[in-house]
Amino acid sequence: MQNAKDITLRLLIVDDSAESAEAIVSTLRNSGIAVRPSRPQSAEELSQALSQPIDLVLAANSYAIPQLLLTQQVAASGKDIPMILLTDSIDAQMLLDSAANGIRAIALRQQPDHLLSVVQTEWTDLQARRGLRRIEAQMRETERRCDALISSSRDPIAYIHEGMHIRANEAYLDMFGFESFEDVEGISLLDMVAPQHVENFKQLLKSLSKGEAPPPQYEVHARNQDGDTFPATMEFTAATYEDESCFQIVFRRREEFDPELAREVEALRQRDQVTGLLNRPTFMVQLEKAVAQVGRSDGQYGFLLVEPDHYARLLPDIGLDSADALIAALGQKLAQAVGEDAQLARFGEHSFALLTEGDYTHTSQMAERVRGAFASSVFSIGERSATVTVSIGGVQVGEKIASVGQVLNRANDCARAATELGGNTFKVFDPGAADRVEEERIQSWVQRIRQAVAGDGFHLRFRPVLNLMGEPIQLYDTSLQMENNGEMVGPPSFLPIAQEHGLLAPINRWVVANAIRALGERRRAGHRTHLMVRITPESFSDPELLTVIRNGLQAEGVEGAQLWLQIPEAKVFT
Repeated sequence: MQNAKDITLRLLIVDDSAESAEAIVSTLRNSGIAVRPSRPQSAEELSQALSQPIDLVLAANSYAIPQLLLTQQVAASGKDIPMILLTDSIDAQMLLDSAANGIRAIALRQQPDHLLSVVQTEWTDLQARRGLRRIEAQMRETERRCDALISSSRDPIAYIHEGMHIRANEAYLDMFGFESFEDVEGISLLDMVAPQHVENFKQLLKSLSKGEAPPPQYEVHARNQDGDTFPATMEFTAATYEDESCFQIVFRRREEFDPELAREVEALRQRDQVTGLLNRPTFMVQLEKAVAQVGRSDGQYGFLLVEPDHYARLLPDIGLDSADALIAALGQKLAQAVGEDAQLARFGEHSFALLTEGDYTHTSQMAERVRGAFASSVFSIGERSATVTVSIGGVQVGEKIASVGQVLNRANDCARAATELGGNTFKVFDPGAADRVEEERIQSWVQRIRQAVAGDGFHLRFRPVLNLMGEPIQLYDTSLQMENNGEMVGPPSFLPIAQEHGLLAPINRWVVANAIRALGERRRAGHRTHLMVRITPESFSDPELLTVIRNGLQAEGVEGAQLWLQIPEAKVFT
């Protein structure tokens, strides 16, 4: 059996007692954390250990390595290594002294649950900080590339902070008649605007300084260094330059394009040519904005994924030459059903997406409105007619699911579930209710696991292994499966839940006992068979497992060499 958690915690333990350090490691491993511990016993060993990758430091009072020496060496390493003080009790003075010495947390060593909670919290925080640093590095690299693109862009682009120029590319400088950025650095953007537009432009800058959203485009007469004016259009985008919040402004001479033609081109660029709905890239921008807004606790949105039922069977009936006509009719029906209450898009070859503002009840009502509109309609495609129902998967965007990837995955899962129910239905995921549903699901699994251990719910499967080295033997790899609603499921479906509820030990004992029983049956049939059996590291601290092995081997007349116990290599560290 394989444990689902394979991330290894690189732990440095400072403790004069090897037994205490081993007890800590056992506590963490029993909770499912893979640990690679080290225990330096001198200042030299500590220095050597800190030169290696370390995630956390657990420090007890030590004569060999005093706390002051430890904190100094950790600080001198220049690494982000959280230190946790191990103690039997906590008082106010200890908290103050520890904080002053760079200790991030204190754990009660005699309280395993508290120790585990503190370790998990600090490790999670460390991973978050590392992730943030990676993102910041990626952002800096992205900004560097963007800056290179802006420098070579033919569009006049400038960055404005509090109304002043902080960056401008060559095209911008050429348009206004400047030779270098030093000539425009520190000059107000107002100086680039013709006098008749100054007052209105001042009001725009004031509104921007208050955090108000800029207009998509702003038409103005610009003024170059020689005082000549020309009609221009400014496009504002919120940006960051050298860690400063600012606005990116694109200046375009208005005579360079026909405004009406530009609007038509922009509309065509945003629309799907078959349905007239938004295309996927344009819709994704709107979805990202909605998700970001919800992440700031500023609004509620629902997302629906609409797919026609039995499309693969429907298309041959309609005719492949009428595929676009069918999609156009479906898009038109969706637009009629929704009206102005949502943003619509053609999201895939034959799927549609809907973004609506409102709570879970509103989203569910919208899904039912769409479902009912399709179910009650007959579509005429050329000379053919067809009834088309839809399966709808949705998600209520919430702070717990405030990322575009999570929203799309949840909606897709719900759409697939609606399809599996026969179609013509909808399923909307509500993160608020999901916690209760998830708890019920987990408790149901716990009950089934316990019943499987007590009864016949588990089954072993055997796969022959070919030995290419040495003397051929009858060797089989053993895998565990569990019966669930008439189907057999593998360990990833139930082992994580079993681990969280302390059920790994009885499962391990069941697996080993039945593997020995299978060896006995093979022996009585005249075969000397060897079995490879996967167990979890927790088994090594389970005295009952040794009893099961000893009694089973004796009862079945099987040699211990025929039973090979396996655990993941990443979990074996001393």
